[in-house]
Amino acid sequence: MPKGRSVFRCTDCGAEQPKWAGRCDACGAWNTLSEEPVGRTGRRAVGQDSGPSAHPPVRLAELSGSAVERWKTGLAEFDFVLGGGIVPGSVTLVGGEPGIGKSTLLMQCAARLEAAGISTLYVSGEESPDQLRLRADRLREDAGGIHVLGETRLEAIVHHAAALGARVLLLDSIQTTYTEALEGAPGNVGQVRECAARLMRFAKEAGPAVILVGHVTKGGGIAGPKTLEHIVDTVLYFEGESTLDHRILRAVKNRFGSVDEIGVFQMTGAGLEPVENPAAAFLAGRTTGVSGSAITALMEGTRPMLVEIQALASKAGFGTPQRVATGLDHRRLAVLLAILERRGGLPFGNLDVFVNVTGGVRLAEPSTDLAVLAALVSSVHDRPVPGDALFIGEVGLGGEVRPVAGVERRLAEASRQGFRRVFLSARSRVTSSLDIVGLESIGELARRLAA
Repeated sequence: MPKGRSVFRCTDCGAEQPKWAGRCDACGAWNTLSEEPVGRTGRRAVGQDSGPSAHPPVRLAELSGSAVERWKTGLAEFDFVLGGGIVPGSVTLVGGEPGIGKSTLLMQCAARLEAAGISTLYVSGEESPDQLRLRADRLREDAGGIHVLGETRLEAIVHHAAALGARVLLLDSIQTTYTEALEGAPGNVGQVRECAARLMRFAKEAGPAVILVGHVTKGGGIAGPKTLEHIVDTVLYFEGESTLDHRILRAVKNRFGSVDEIGVFQMTGAGLEPVENPAAAFLAGRTTGVSGSAITALMEGTRPMLVEIQALASKAGFGTPQRVATGLDHRRLAVLLAILERRGGLPFGNLDVFVNVTGGVRLAEPSTDLAVLAALVSSVHDRPVPGDALFIGEVGLGGEVRPVAGVERRLAEASRQGFRRVFLSARSRVTSSLDIVGLESIGELARRLAA
């Protein structure tokens, strides 16, 4: 802003502009500009009264302690990830790879909310209303009552949402939206950040819940500045391969619920269907009696999940052995192979090693180390592990098996799924109906599985 002694502020939208005009450059309203004095630096003088706040300070004791009513979408897994439903006035960001199901999920939510009497507005900057109708015809839900809008200008979107009285605003996507208050094409850093900030203020002041779709970069993160994730209340990521039926919706930030909760969906021709028993969803195609397979239980938020880890070790056909990992960090695989070779006495210098986590699940916690090593030992000796066995434990560089957190919940879920034996650290203090096999080191695991 050039140096001067005054600026002009719009009384409707609050935007500033350095020169007087009959019309506000931001919102286009006429005769709404008021002059405000500023200092020599072009900024408003310190201590100048710019008007009382619309929300004066209050004591926490004066606020009612009643819980906020959440809006249920009827999609059990989606409501679970959110912490029980959509919170009024919240802003949720949904990210994921192209074609993974973000728009489909939002349209299903909109259809179910409309059926429950909660008015929604679905705004798309990437598809026309006719194209949205084609998508809606494929869904099992009746989406005929949804109000749709093909618009990319933020001011028009906010105007229509307010005029309609929408209680839930779904915007697909934030990267196609722009505001006239800033120069630049839609999708650049300034436009994405400003549009998200204005939608956040609109949600907090007017009360509707806002759900945004965000594009992702090649690295898998949401495109735009990292501050975009700090602005919103909840960040959800869609995971899973587009060639697989299962989709995982993960909460990486949630101001109104637990973080790292996941919801499991199955992609069908009629939309995304919540999986009734997600704890055992990834064991449906398991084959027992085959070497190189081990089962582990990992914690996704508050929910235990049983997954199968497959390993294959074969003689290397060329000079340098291959190390291929799907669903597991390849650097972690290299560490586990070094531990197994040094502490377990199994040579891998001339073997190709392939590790796969079924169902598109990605292993992030160290409690799955023992299962990875069990699958490798089973593959090297070509002896299947017991079909009713579970492997839980972190492995240190000294080859020791360490206890992990949340063992009771993992074992309770394994017992419900029919498992009868569990291999874990001998230092774990747990009581269970399962047959517990305590291990001190990796050498003991290798001897038991090779026997």
